[in-house]
Amino acid sequence: MTFKLVIENLKHRPMRSLLSILLIAVPVTLILTLAGMTDGMLEDSRQRTRGSGADVLVRGSTAAAIATFSGTLDERYSPKIQSQPHVSVATGVLVHSIDPPLAVMGIDLDQFTRMNGGFRYMAGGGFEGPDDMLVDNLYAAQKHLKVGDSYQSLNHGWRICGIVETGKLIRIAVQAKTLQELDDLPGKVSVIYVKADMPAHADLVAEELRKLLPSLSISTVEEWTSQLTVSSPQLSSLRIFTNVVIGIGVVIAFAVVCLAQYMAVLQRTREIGILKSLGAAKGFILGIILAEALGLGIGGSVLGILMSYGAKWLINMLVPASIQMAISYQWWPTATAITLVAAALGAMYPGLSAARHDPIEALAYE
Repeated sequence: MTFKLVIENLKHRPMRSLLSILLIAVPVTLILTLAGMTDGMLEDSRQRTRGSGADVLVRGSTAAAIATFSGTLDERYSPKIQSQPHVSVATGVLVHSIDPPLAVMGIDLDQFTRMNGGFRYMAGGGFEGPDDMLVDNLYAAQKHLKVGDSYQSLNHGWRICGIVETGKLIRIAVQAKTLQELDDLPGKVSVIYVKADMPAHADLVAEELRKLLPSLSISTVEEWTSQLTVSSPQLSSLRIFTNVVIGIGVVIAFAVVCLAQYMAVLQRTREIGILKSLGAAKGFILGIILAEALGLGIGGSVLGILMSYGAKWLINMLVPASIQMAISYQWWPTATAITLVAAALGAMYPGLSAARHDPIEALAYE
């Protein structure tokens, strides 16, 4: 009987029910989109770092564990590192942030090719002149670039010489010497990528380099990528931001359900009076209001999940290189639980108000 009453009440005012579901879906979409963007961008960073072909990363002593690289490392460390046992290739990369998280990377293309087997060119080819620029297919799509186009960046004119398949470290790459001149950082790089003669020797190479260069920050690629998680202490600010967004979602869902159910109670005063005159207990009345709120919460959660797919499609269409969004299935239960708790809390006051109605006064209500 309760289930039928709930369904009929929701059907009786379809527009109010649909608007309530839509408004509840907004914070669900917000939570899932944020979680998906965080997971997607961190996973993209992990994959592109592994795609560099390196086994060990060498950074300046002041570099934080998770930070934008700065050009403080002397590139003369590269040949010194490459001469060490079990080291196959060592090449420095200068990173210049242009629109976080996007960055232009200055590379030695020959050394980079030795490290990872080279890029897979979808159009064009490698550097031919000092002002040539390589972009990956996602950045080319976002900026509508093609081979031969002129492109302005870093207050400098570039020629797009090649479009490469994404996944091998870079979004945008230029010759290291050119970027060093533009940044007035002669002989400086941001990070040195080191490839061991065998992947199994990565830990050994890292340990030897720590002894050789104690003033520098040295880690294996696996150690580095393992820190690219939301739970990492270095990403505590991101975790706080996520919690704030979740809190906003709870407030929105609470307010929407509270308003919708309060209006519903006012509009159904006579109905509640009839139920109470027929012997309905306070708990029964409260249960109906809570059940309706949970129904709205479930509907809003389902719609929010569907809308998160739309958000991913929109992001991939507009900014595929700047933002990567994944569908975070593990967040579905969390977002749904948050919504249902907020809906239940939002329905509590209207439900208690309805349960306290005097049946005589309710029947006389116009």
